[in-house]
Amino acid sequence: MKLITAVVRPERLRAVKEALFRAGVTGMTLSRVSGHGGEKELVEHYRGSSLVLEFRDKVKIEMACSEPFVEPCIEAILSAARTGEVGDGKIFVQPLEQVIRIRTAERDVEALTPVTADEVQRRAQHDVEVEVG
Repeated sequence: MKLITAVVRPERLRAVKEALFRAGVTGMTLSRVSGHGGEKELVEHYRGSSLVLEFRDKVKIEMACSEPFVEPCIEAILSAARTGEVGDGKIFVQPLEQVIRIRTAERDVEALTPVTADEVQRRAQHDVEVEVG
């Protein structure tokens, strides 16, 4: 099991979410964050004063994945979040020691499988067949 954390541009969130759903990943946590990486500082003028904006708005997406979903999840994020410009974000993959679903006390992989996983997989497969066919 892995904890995948992606920090992406807010305007790419919808595309990333759709790509993750197509890959069969439905459970995720989103946070609005600010950060500073390789992007240049942005200077804005407000009421005659110059403001230097060091931090940019980003979205942090976190999801716990079983091993078969790790690479498809990474590929989905890469394909949907990439613009080719500085500031596209980062993906962090960390080992996940244990997961427990509070409602049922299921543990580990059983706790990761969403109730709707089969339906999501069928819908994603159907979408791929429609695109190819």
